[in-house]
Amino acid sequence: MVTLNDIREAQARLRGIAVRTDLIESHIHGNQAVPCRLFLKPENQQPIGAFKLRGAYNMIASLSSDQRKRGVISYSSGNHAQGVAYAARALGVKAIIVMPGNAPAIKREATASLGAEIILVGPASSERQARAEELAAKHGYNIVPPFNDEKIIAGQGTMGLEILEDLSEVETVIVPVGGGGMISGIAAALKLSKPAVKVIGAEPEVAADAQASLRAGKIVQLAAEQVSRTMADGLRTQSVGPITFEHIKQYVDDIVTVNEDEIREAMRRLAADPKTVAEPSGAVAAAAFLFHRDQLPKTEMNVAIISGGNIEPRILAELRAK
Repeated sequence: MVTLNDIREAQARLRGIAVRTDLIESHIHGNQAVPCRLFLKPENQQPIGAFKLRGAYNMIASLSSDQRKRGVISYSSGNHAQGVAYAARALGVKAIIVMPGNAPAIKREATASLGAEIILVGPASSERQARAEELAAKHGYNIVPPFNDEKIIAGQGTMGLEILEDLSEVETVIVPVGGGGMISGIAAALKLSKPAVKVIGAEPEVAADAQASLRAGKIVQLAAEQVSRTMADGLRTQSVGPITFEHIKQYVDDIVTVNEDEIREAMRRLAADPKTVAEPSGAVAAAAFLFHRDQLPKTEMNVAIISGGNIEPRILAELRAK
């Protein structure tokens, strides 16, 4: 399990690399009869447009010089790919990324522009992981997993430390859930610092493997064909990992789900402010706050993570035209 010291060490490594994103108070939820404030954590402002840089850099920076010489390989639908490519370039390390062929073009092109070699496979997350592991075994590359690793989790946990620094009176934090690396790190940082804070996961209805796992008390895996139905491409993982699941069981209070129309409407409202533009995955936590308040803790001081803003230009134009 990740410790508070692990997260503080990651914070020190990331200084000057990852942007320390400041909370933005939002009024996308309109006027409420009951006092209820929402603050957004805009990870869309990172150099790669998403939070994934935190974990990727923390892990690659922790490798020995011999490990770095062998290069790194990862598997990702997009944002983690960019995080690994950016971190590897900053540290002078060769990077190979296995991506699904259905990954958004904006993410594939951005990853390539950062100097990574890209290998395309089918849509299943299990397929890209298997290909990366095969190549790592053959060439000696170091695998940088997208979520199931303590260094990755500790890097993502730095967001939790920043939330507490900016809003010490925070009561509830809502976090998107894909493979669980982000919510594991944030939840560990919050619960180990201020146990009373509620940590709520949010994921698409059609890719609700984390909620099913938490309810069942064991990891539930969904079919690739099912999770591919969500527009939130960053949350199409078929299951959480063994390491992230241990953190979720220990620290996460609940996980709620949102439908595709709710994701799109949250994106539309967030797009009204250039500082809070969100891709589908990045809007899921805000969607949970907007449309599922009855399932959330009745708290006044709330934070929702905008995990990324790498939205296809066509989709952004459609949202702003409405």
